[in-house]
Amino acid sequence: MNAVSPTLAPPPSTLRHAGHVLRENPLTAVAAAGATLLCLVALLSPWLTPYDPVASDVTVALQPPSAAHWAGTDQLGRDVLSRIIAATRLDLAIALSAVSLSFALGAVIGGVSGYAGGRLDRVVGRLVDVLMAFPLFVLAMALVAALGNRVENIVVATAIINLPFYIRFARAEVNVRRDAGYVEAARAGGEGHLAVVLRFLLPNVLPAMAVQISLNLGWAILNAAGLSFIGLGVRPPTPEWGILVAEGARFITTGKWWLVAFPGLALMLAVLCFNLLGDGLRDILDPRMRT
Repeated sequence: MNAVSPTLAPPPSTLRHAGHVLRENPLTAVAAAGATLLCLVALLSPWLTPYDPVASDVTVALQPPSAAHWAGTDQLGRDVLSRIIAATRLDLAIALSAVSLSFALGAVIGGVSGYAGGRLDRVVGRLVDVLMAFPLFVLAMALVAALGNRVENIVVATAIINLPFYIRFARAEVNVRRDAGYVEAARAGGEGHLAVVLRFLLPNVLPAMAVQISLNLGWAILNAAGLSFIGLGVRPPTPEWGILVAEGARFITTGKWWLVAFPGLALMLAVLCFNLLGDGLRDILDPRMRT
């Protein structure tokens, strides 16, 4: 009688594994729901704002939260909730653009450096060390002050200060994997060095970088808001979370708490969601977790 050899169950699909991770980790599920909600608010903000976010009406200036204005009004009578919703679109656009730019450049630079090794690796490593020696927010301030406080310059400055994290991460991970069996097989199969980095090494580094991507989204939002708070970011009357907090801070001693509380709460929740989402992304994307 022939023995039937046992067969291994196939690994779960990405969607099924993601559902399992979200069920097992409620905080990740809450963070994912919050991040999804923020993205939907950003996409639909022109249709979600109950009032024009830049239209003023001094007859209702500095009104506390009410049925007509759920988050109150500011010193010019503008609806605070409408300005917070409109600011969500701008802040997320800045953060996503900056992180995407720094991730793409940092992964390629770090991957090529880690794969090549030698003098190129040492030069890139020293340049990253020099860049990280500066206080990163101060470096962002200097870049925006030199380039001008326009949205595209804020994106560039935020991308530059996030770049060292991705270069270091990709460089270290690729350096460990560059002599792996699948890399040797790719080279033996005629793949060029750049193709090996882009097609075989970097996709295997992505799960390890997922946490950094999510964390950097939160930091990028804070960076943009911080620059606007000190007057080097987006200019008024454009709705932006840092501007809203800065404008409200002038009235906090007079009891107008809603001018700071609601924009500050939106900023805090956005950063918290992306920070909590990092570990969940690692578990979802890492194939070693699919058992």
